[in-house]
Amino acid sequence: MISKMTASTTVDVPVHRAYDQWTQFEEFPRFMSAVERVEQIDDVRTRWDVQIGGAKRTFEARITEQIPDELIRWASIDEEVLAGEVRFSTVPEGTRVDLEMIWHPEGFTERVGAMLDIDDRAAERDLAHFKEFIEDRGSATGAWRGTVTGETSLPEDESYDRPV
Repeated sequence: MISKMTASTTVDVPVHRAYDQWTQFEEFPRFMSAVERVEQIDDVRTRWDVQIGGAKRTFEARITEQIPDELIRWASIDEEVLAGEVRFSTVPEGTRVDLEMIWHPEGFTERVGAMLDIDDRAAERDLAHFKEFIEDRGSATGAWRGTVTGETSLPEDESYDRPV
């Protein structure tokens, strides 16, 4: 069984600020309830410690595509199925953030949670916490503006001049 969860929110910050904060994976435990720890290994690899329905998981993920201010797409390296993407788009109210993930629930609790759409509600809550986090801060805790295409990571464009 493969589970898919989706969630969206609109944050009242410019797209570059929402995107910049999302690139700071080690900050995810501050607004994502299931995430206990994230370690940035290099530009494209991260190690995650999560707890879902009482079950702890540790896995590595690889960013497969990253386009500043538009998209971050990832897939697990050592899990059966865990992949997703987050898209950013400018809207009159600020930035729309759309999250989509697919995964393979393990164990009874995870499978029941997936069937009852508890995952979608958790993702919606996490995006609401992200909204609160970035709007209250007023600025991102950091940024990585490089581009990832396939397996290739390109450094951020030093000539990039984003609006304040």
